[in-house]
Amino acid sequence: MRTKMFDRPVYLRERKDLVLEITNLDDAIDFLEEWSKGDRDIIHDATLKTCYLAHDGHKPVQVAQDALRSFARKKGILVKAPVVAPWMVKAKSGGGRISL
Repeated sequence: MRTKMFDRPVYLRERKDLVLEITNLDDAIDFLEEWSKGDRDIIHDATLKTCYLAHDGHKPVQVAQDALRSFARKKGILVKAPVVAPWMVKAKSGGGRISL
């Protein structure tokens, strides 16, 4: 079965220095299933149910993506798309130096 991809990733803060990139329904479901049972509430349950319905083809993938984004916003773990740090970009060959 083909993985149902989001049109753009959802970034979630898992710990202070760790940001997860959720790109598809399988990842979203795994994330929600791993959520602490003591911290689950009606919002979590509705989001997980929406993801399962989208996975089974009963709702559009976009609806599940929006539900996950809303869940993350309410829990305070939604992160804007990370900015690419300069060290992550491959330098052009030559490094801008002039040969003499």
